[in-house]
Amino acid sequence: MRAINNRKKQIYIACSIVLLIVLILVSLKLGSIDVGVKELIYGIFFNNSSENVEIIKSLRLPRVIVAVLVGMNLSISGVLLQAVIRNPLADPSITGISSGASLVCVAIMSFWPEFMKTMPIFGFLGASASCSIVYFLSYKRELSPMRIVLAGAAMNAMLGGLSSMITISGGPGAASIQRWISGSLATTSWIDVKILVPYSLIGLILAITLSKVCNVIVLGSKNAKSLGLNWDIQIILITMVAVFLAGISTSVAGIISFVGLVVPHICRLVIGSDHKYLIPFSGIVGGIFLIAADTIGRIVIRPYEAPVGIVMAILGAPFFLYILRRSEI
Repeated sequence: MRAINNRKKQIYIACSIVLLIVLILVSLKLGSIDVGVKELIYGIFFNNSSENVEIIKSLRLPRVIVAVLVGMNLSISGVLLQAVIRNPLADPSITGISSGASLVCVAIMSFWPEFMKTMPIFGFLGASASCSIVYFLSYKRELSPMRIVLAGAAMNAMLGGLSSMITISGGPGAASIQRWISGSLATTSWIDVKILVPYSLIGLILAITLSKVCNVIVLGSKNAKSLGLNWDIQIILITMVAVFLAGISTSVAGIISFVGLVVPHICRLVIGSDHKYLIPFSGIVGGIFLIAADTIGRIVIRPYEAPVGIVMAILGAPFFLYILRRSEI
């Protein structure tokens, strides 16, 4: 029976990959300017001087790649945080991680633009500091999920206010920074792809490596310690990988809420709680969700665009309230 179940999980993952590829093609085709199938093929595989092909190659293709990577990173980050906290309300944006990364990145963009290429590192540092403060404030004999949510909300408000103050003082560049904070992929380029890919690969490899540990962590500290696991060290490692994935994503795409909340919850219902399968499946579905949200944002009010962060907030907030209503906390 176990082999059959694992076979089904592999089929789910394979189907999600196919769906991801289909949505990538749809997202490349749709937008303020629709392109034909022939132009789409030329834009992906060949060089062509036509305007529509250039739109695909220079604008939409890097945007889609960044959307996949960011969705993947945020979803896996949510899976890891939910394993550590053992609560479905854990999410990079709710726990203050994204706000910490955002504050540092806004400061870099406003005052030290020469460090833009290393923003993922600074985003990780900011996210780590914010997460550490939230965990410290939430700890009372043990980590309380409700205290994490409350402390995260307070950190989000404070750090969001500081980010806004820095943005206002940014002068002519304030509009672009504000658009970035709202979670917009409109200005992504191949430079962002080159920056994000290596960091994402590192985070993904580390997350998959920790999948067996996550399966033990969710059993609780007593059971984990009885199995010979160094609880404290493993908790720190898993949290740091989650913070790393969320921090590097925020540094490129801004604050995109609820991806790490909605996607792991849905994937857990579909594929189960075995992190060997849950982590890669959540990553793929996270890419699907973010591409779908970004495509909706591009076409729903065209020729204008709604940032993907706003679309995800509209879709994710009701889901968060639903989980909060059902959670026994």
